[in-house]
Amino acid sequence: MFSLGPALLEVSARKILTRLHKTHGMPALAAAAELPALSAALDQHAAAVRDIIELGVEDAAKVPVSVLLAGYARGLVDQVREAQEPGRQALTSAAPDDLGSWANAGWAQLRLASVCLHAAHVSA
Repeated sequence: MFSLGPALLEVSARKILTRLHKTHGMPALAAAAELPALSAALDQHAAAVRDIIELGVEDAAKVPVSVLLAGYARGLVDQVREAQEPGRQALTSAAPDDLGSWANAGWAQLRLASVCLHAAHVSA
C-alpha cells in the first residue's frame, strides 16, 4: 500500500523553503550583489549548512535534502524564539527590512538566507 507520509513531508518542506526563499533568500542575494562582504558571509554560512546536513545528520542520504533543510531552518527559528528573554536585546530571525540592512544582518538571518542558497544549489 502507498503511504502519503513521506510525500506530504516533502511537500511541506518545499513550502517552507519557498516561503523562506521569498523572505530571506531573494533579498539576501539582491543585497549580496551590491555588498561583497555579505556575499562572502553567505557563502561561508552555506558551506556550514552543507556540512551540517551532509556530515552532521545520521543517514542523511536517505532523507530528501529539502526535508533536512526545512527541518534545520525550523529548528533555527525555534531556537531564536526560545533565546529571547524579556529585557534582553532581542535576537531575530526576521529578514532585514531593506537591502542596506543586510550589511548588519545577524547570524540567524544570514544562516536562514544561506539555507536558501544551499537549497537552490542542490536543486540546480
